[in-house]
Amino acid sequence: MLAFIEAVIRSTLDFAPPIILAALGGVISERSGVVALGLEGMMRLGAFFAAVGALATGNAWAGLSLGILAGGIAALGHAWLSIRWRSDQIISGVAINLVAMAGVTFLVEAMYGNTDTAGSATIGRVSLAFLKDIPILGTLCGHTWLTWIALAIPVAMHVLFYRTSLGLRILAVGEKPAAAATLGVSVSAIRYGCVIASGLLAGMGGSALSIATLDRFSNHMPAGQGFIALAAVIFGKWTPLGACSAALFFAAANALRIGLESSLPSLHNVLPSGIMLALPYVLTLLVLAGFIGRSRSPAASGVPFDTEKR
Repeated sequence: MLAFIEAVIRSTLDFAPPIILAALGGVISERSGVVALGLEGMMRLGAFFAAVGALATGNAWAGLSLGILAGGIAALGHAWLSIRWRSDQIISGVAINLVAMAGVTFLVEAMYGNTDTAGSATIGRVSLAFLKDIPILGTLCGHTWLTWIALAIPVAMHVLFYRTSLGLRILAVGEKPAAAATLGVSVSAIRYGCVIASGLLAGMGGSALSIATLDRFSNHMPAGQGFIALAAVIFGKWTPLGACSAALFFAAANALRIGLESSLPSLHNVLPSGIMLALPYVLTLLVLAGFIGRSRSPAASGVPFDTEKR
């Protein structure tokens, strides 16, 4: 039983970084007042360009940089449409998802003649050998640097939001932008910065899929994880630590599915494989159904700010 628990924890820490990073991107964007519906597309772009960069240079960190940049550029387009032109933020986010889905499919087939890329360099792992033989704590060994980065960023973002003047400005812009503007805060600048930051984080999350979880880009990536990240934002009540906890919960659901399938192969004789594959998504729906009524999004989320009407 202990071995099963340890396997689930280890798998959770392996699967969680993409969801955590994308969810944090959603938190910072929505806290500033811009809906982050394009996380799925930004993750897909990050995953593809990270693999391209790693293949071209032979260096996973170079690939990670390119993947992060790709997510940031997509977010810049979203910010430009949503803030400069006050476009419908839902439509803009959906457009990013659709363009990323079709565009990346075209690029991967045109560049590599396949729906997947070849194997590439991957992010190194942290051994922590001194914990290896300790029960439970031994599960912390052997994870990539992105796992630890993903666990550190929520703490840093929590400090940013609630212990710095910049964080308080972000929160004010997401709740009452007109009041913030009267105090001299540039609503547009804050929102641009936060939306671009959300793309950088989502791009990093997508990159984790192709150069950490796997060693290549696969055309099914990110397989709905951007939408699960958005659910984690809601479940976590638009807070960094809450979103991180929710992302860990959803990653644990996926790890539990894999653990059950590997330890109980006869389970397929009772339940169709499709039901097991749907387990993380079913849990997402159940959690949202139970918690969505108790959460309140930032008051100005999705509402364009017009300086002439304040």
